[in-house]
Amino acid sequence: MKTYIYIIMCTLLTFLHCQEVLSADGNAVYKPADSTFVERLLSESMALKPTDNKVLFFARKFIGTPYVAKTLEVADPERLVVNTRQLDCTTLVETVTALTLCSSDGKYHFHDFVSALRSVRYRGGVCSGYPSRLHYFSEWIVDNSRKGFVEEEGHDTAPFVGKQALRLRFMGSNHDKYPILVKHPDMVTDIRRHERLLDGKEFSFIPKSMVKDSPEMRHAIADGDIIAITTSKPGLDIAHVGFAVWKPDGLHLLNASMTKKKVVEDSELLGSYLSRHKTFTGIRRVKILKY
Repeated sequence: MKTYIYIIMCTLLTFLHCQEVLSADGNAVYKPADSTFVERLLSESMALKPTDNKVLFFARKFIGTPYVAKTLEVADPERLVVNTRQLDCTTLVETVTALTLCSSDGKYHFHDFVSALRSVRYRGGVCSGYPSRLHYFSEWIVDNSRKGFVEEEGHDTAPFVGKQALRLRFMGSNHDKYPILVKHPDMVTDIRRHERLLDGKEFSFIPKSMVKDSPEMRHAIADGDIIAITTSKPGLDIAHVGFAVWKPDGLHLLNASMTKKKVVEDSELLGSYLSRHKTFTGIRRVKILKY
């Protein structure tokens, strides 16, 4: 009888642990495992020394986490989705950024993280529907720079000698690839309007031929910087994002890898990875502030 009761209790606890929870304001959706994990990480970060790299501390906690695309497309109407159990390259960067900001501000509770993640993910920090999400990483950089969360390194001195002029069209021209836009075609107009607001904006980047182990690269890129890989693919700006990790042999990328199906600290040199992809043109460097 005791064994039977124990099995029932374990089953019930597992069920409750896996159930989605709606935040008190109804604007965020997550699972208990997410809140438990986030609070544990924030609590652990209290023991970090000022010299410790907070970004890489948090990013490395996600190594091995499964790569899953489109985890944010589960809420209609749009809500803030918190999912630390399944990540793609962008949600990894957003999650680590929010954790870093919270820890640096001395905020160690899950509701603090939810607020920070919402601020990072949405235009102006306000979730007001699917088009309010920062879908293009260039706008993500611009918007989060305006909020004082990040800062992009972009000047005309080596190795930042490449120029990227934006002409974003991918979502607006391929709205049939996005389930929410298929379901709500009226949103396409808003998506296209925001694409055109960025037309012609120029950003400096490091050409992939210069991404190697050199004194100027080690000066330009620091451990924990966000690396945004630029692309020549029509209508797009950024193909992939992750975090910079310097090792004795050169620069590597900690990222949610679609090919490896999980978050990895890649053993391959970033320069080699870039050279294998014809449409990759180089990298932009973004620093998370307050750490």
